[in-house]
Amino acid sequence: MSQISDLLFDTTVAAASLKDFLAGGRLRLGVTGLSRSGKTVFITSLVHHLTRAVAARDAAHGRKNQLPVFRVAAENRLRSAHLDPQPDDAVPRFSYEEHLSALTGADRHWPQSTRRISELRVTLEYDRKSAGLLSSFRPGPARLDIDIVDYPGEWLLDLPLLEKSYAQWSRETLEAASAAARATIAADWRGATAGIDPLGRASEDDARKLAALFTNYLRSAKTERFALSTLPPGRFLMPGELEGSPALTFAPLPVEEGSAPPSRSLAAMMERRYEAYKTHVVRPFFRDHFARLDRQIVLVDALAALNSGPAAVRDLETALADVLTAFRTGRSNLLSTIFRPKIDRILFAATKADHLHHTSHDRLEAVLRHLTSRAIERAEGVGATIDVIALAAVRATREAIVKHDGESLAAIVGTPIEGERIGDDVFDGVAEGAIFPGELPADPRNVFRGDALALAEEDADFRFLKFRPPIASLGRDKEPLPLPHIRLDRAMEFLFGDRLG
Repeated sequence: MSQISDLLFDTTVAAASLKDFLAGGRLRLGVTGLSRSGKTVFITSLVHHLTRAVAARDAAHGRKNQLPVFRVAAENRLRSAHLDPQPDDAVPRFSYEEHLSALTGADRHWPQSTRRISELRVTLEYDRKSAGLLSSFRPGPARLDIDIVDYPGEWLLDLPLLEKSYAQWSRETLEAASAAARATIAADWRGATAGIDPLGRASEDDARKLAALFTNYLRSAKTERFALSTLPPGRFLMPGELEGSPALTFAPLPVEEGSAPPSRSLAAMMERRYEAYKTHVVRPFFRDHFARLDRQIVLVDALAALNSGPAAVRDLETALADVLTAFRTGRSNLLSTIFRPKIDRILFAATKADHLHHTSHDRLEAVLRHLTSRAIERAEGVGATIDVIALAAVRATREAIVKHDGESLAAIVGTPIEGERIGDDVFDGVAEGAIFPGELPADPRNVFRGDALALAEEDADFRFLKFRPPIASLGRDKEPLPLPHIRLDRAMEFLFGDRLG
């Protein structure tokens, strides 16, 4: 952006921030993650637990509080929580009711994944723990509006493109596609690219052919078999209203960095469309949504990468490093809260912890901490508070001790999704099964190793299945109560518990 555009942008954000501050407590929470990481389930469960916290407490009858780490609920200071109209009229509303119905209905199933940006506001009313400076100006229960912004993590990986030329992006993308983990699935696109003269006359047919083959490569890399993560441009797999537009009809070409291709060449056309993608897709997302966030949670499906092998794990590490470089981090104070919000808390969450026995949860956190260590050091240096957690926003399994050949084994019990299999056994989506998922390696560095030693280690033998959501219980009002979870309350406390004192 130009300096004038930057100044106008800062002025707009400052004005919006001041308006929010004067109106009362407001926190803008970004929720993102790469595909199949559980963003939709996390938001649905988070909102359901908040809005049904009082009903869940009344239905507990002395049983354990579902949110013991979330202090405002554990201390019975949360009076109510309800949905309010979102502040951004041009942003689609998060389909909370539809997703909740999917999780808790008779034909319970996981809701569809995030494919666009959406937003939802949940308003909390609570009793202050102690009187503060602002309490004399705001008598009665305190209020916090939490604006939840849901967006695909793939869009976040586009932000580094703003600093890259077409030639640099092309070189990096072509080099990545030649790696062993990608070479096979990139063969058709790379072969077609090798047969094209980048400096030859521009052809719409050539552009569409290369763009289609490039998109097929990205789509294949994203499947569960490969589970690769660094796949910008993110909108190629989620085009929406831009499908078929020139801004999404380009592909990398081997062009020399620092040189200007002939004006009517294929390379010039591709470069122009690449720049249009940055101008019309990436910059508006940054300007209108990302730069306004206060807090951020990044959900990570580390188990999918572990299932796919060391190459997918290494690729996930690269993606997470790219994610953190995109954040506008920094410690917030009163002035920055009013005039220039910054992301001052970031939580990395390894999802689907319920697919493991609790004895491996610490190891799952250790794997994620290892994956994010380089990026965390960089972000912590500018004042952001960062944490790592293993959680399950909806717990689909329970734990049990099962006897096998005279030995007691720690198992998880749940209903595997229809078609899931272990060896020759195929599950029907109805019957429960006791699963021995194995243990993650004690040394998280072993997940990067593809050598026989690492794979032969006893504690590196694991296989993760998919399970159906659990059956929901009903409250006195015949409405579903919040589903069980693992450490969702800890995530709540980290992300906004400090604002509910």
